[in-house]
Amino acid sequence: MKDYQTKIKKFCKNNNLESPAEHRVLDLMSEVGEVAKEILKMSDYGRQPVKYRSEIKNEIGDVLFSLITIANSFDIDLEEALKIVLDKYKKRLKKGSAVSEND
Repeated sequence: MKDYQTKIKKFCKNNNLESPAEHRVLDLMSEVGEVAKEILKMSDYGRQPVKYRSEIKNEIGDVLFSLITIANSFDIDLEEALKIVLDKYKKRLKKGSAVSEND
């Protein structure tokens, strides 16, 4: 993951694509919306079970790119962040559920 974070950081810098974190978050939300729209298309807007379409791969790639740019804005090591989250879920599962205690 660190390699991808470095590559994306360099790519954004070399292509003048750097922007503030708040803009990156808006971009991420837009990209997540595109994933949702693709899933709607894959289910004929809920009229049938979801059928895979290759377009979803590109949309998920856009989400990942946007998420990495946000992490880079805050110098967050995504491998470390993911490890923290996995440990959190393991603890929750030991208690009997993956749901947050606050839910």
